[in-house]
Amino acid sequence: MATLRLDGFRLGEMVTARPKVDPPHKYYTGNEHVPRTRQLVGGSLLAALLLSASWAISPHDKPAATILRWTEGQLGCTFSADDDGRYRYGIWTHDFGIVLAVDALELQKAGRRTEPIFTVLLTLRYRGKDSLALNPHAITLEFVKHSRDVHSTLDPDELAARFRADSDQFAKATERDIRKHPEKKAELESALQDHLKNTSDMLAFLDARSLRTLRLDPAHPEDSGWVYFSASSKWIGDWKKQEEFVLRMPLANQAVEFPFALPPSQGDMLLRRR
Repeated sequence: MATLRLDGFRLGEMVTARPKVDPPHKYYTGNEHVPRTRQLVGGSLLAALLLSASWAISPHDKPAATILRWTEGQLGCTFSADDDGRYRYGIWTHDFGIVLAVDALELQKAGRRTEPIFTVLLTLRYRGKDSLALNPHAITLEFVKHSRDVHSTLDPDELAARFRADSDQFAKATERDIRKHPEKKAELESALQDHLKNTSDMLAFLDARSLRTLRLDPAHPEDSGWVYFSASSKWIGDWKKQEEFVLRMPLANQAVEFPFALPPSQGDMLLRRR
């Protein structure tokens, strides 16, 4: 039985190719000061980021959501490759900022977890005078090179329940193996203790560091947390040499989009702190 891998949830960041994105067609749900920061500026935020729908609609219908998209070289869009092993993409408006962080080794880590799970770290900062709300369950991740398969976030509490169940099964299997091979008792019990500790660490991580439903205001202007996506479906096969993703979230009556790729452009390197 596979053991839980805590290291899989230490994330890093990667630059990304800017994939050309079409609307997704399949959905699957699953129940600043920083080193070497470079700001990507140019153009107008309103002209480049806020892309309104151009077709006419009935006055009784709701207008199409404005799209706020991370685009290299545009005012309000930032990027940094940091020595903690993460790439950070930021979108900044007058009222709020969002930073997406992704581990440079996320593709490798996703495959080593008990189940294939892709993770990103989101930080939100509110600059307005009212409030800003976000429900993490409305966030999606598109696997561009895998039939544009789109996954909603996994619920951290449901993930924790699955990890507990996996740990219970591992313990029972260990007991059976000890009865069959008493000469391996010390080895099997050591593996079980490692598994139980890893599970405990993982459960503590999910409880304390997952992104939860939030409401930001002048008294509580910032929040951050990890979000998790299943990296398994009939559309998702082996990882490509370069994977492309689009993370989307509804925020402040806008659809926010972060296109990114792993690994970054050929020749780019990311040095981790030791």
